[in-house]
Amino acid sequence: MATLSADQITDRLKSLPGWEYKGNAIVKLFRFKEFMDGIEFINRVAEIAEAADHHPDITVNYTRITFSCSTHSDGGVTEKDFKLAGNIEAAFSDAKR
Repeated sequence: MATLSADQITDRLKSLPGWEYKGNAIVKLFRFKEFMDGIEFINRVAEIAEAADHHPDITVNYTRITFSCSTHSDGGVTEKDFKLAGNIEAAFSDAKR
């Protein structure tokens, strides 16, 4: 899959509030009231990612969960990453926070 240009990424990020283009990936920090709420969210995203066969990098800092989406096999951000980010957003809207 073709990587997107910086301009394409910037334009696409307008539809994903809070997501940023950093270090060849699109990234967002999510906050939760409780540690286990964040872990449950990670588990839900893991199911989504596994079904799509496209997996984000995940950083856990207690109640702060950061997702970083990049298509490593293609060396940058592709449409797959924007689809995954959209699915993460949908899961977050249903998450306990």
